[in-house]
Amino acid sequence: MKKIVALSLVAVASLSLAACSQEAANEATAETNEAVADVNATAAETLEDANAALAADVNATDAALDNAGNAVEAAADNATNAM
Repeated sequence: MKKIVALSLVAVASLSLAACSQEAANEATAETNEAVADVNATAAETLEDANAALAADVNATDAALDNAGNAVEAAADNATNAM
């Protein structure tokens, strides 16, 4: 009788440990997935910011080149008119 009670207690203890271990593993997996999602979101935001900055730089360079071209054209016109 004592053996049956002892074995049943061991079985219940083993099952409870297994349940806790599985729950801990599930929590760790969920935390890892959340961390990965955060890293991916941060990387996506960084990429969007870098693309926006690049587009702004390209637009500024384009405007500067247009202004330089207009200045050269105006200088050429002034030189032609002065002759």
